[in-house]
Amino acid sequence: MVMFDLPVLTKPQRRRATLFRNDLLDLGFEMAQFSVYMKFSGSRPAVDALAYRVQSRIPPEGNVSILSFTDKQYGQMRVFNGGARQERDTSRGQLLLF
Repeated sequence: MVMFDLPVLTKPQRRRATLFRNDLLDLGFEMAQFSVYMKFSGSRPAVDALAYRVQSRIPPEGNVSILSFTDKQYGQMRVFNGGARQERDTSRGQLLLF
């Protein structure tokens, strides 16, 4: 999970923030909220490599946090929409090779 708070007061800052969000999408992240992006990675080395790629794209201003947690911890997350609990889609679009 990548969470960030980037300045957007000037046109160059907005451009850098948009570029960073687009880079996250290009890396396969999905937007959970406007400044929270998530991606599933199957192993710790994959998480470390992905974190390095994200780190190399961080704009010079602002705060970016990268949080990793296990699949089980993610599955235990409680999501609410308007006060009502929302059921999570636990299916993954992973390929199965024989």
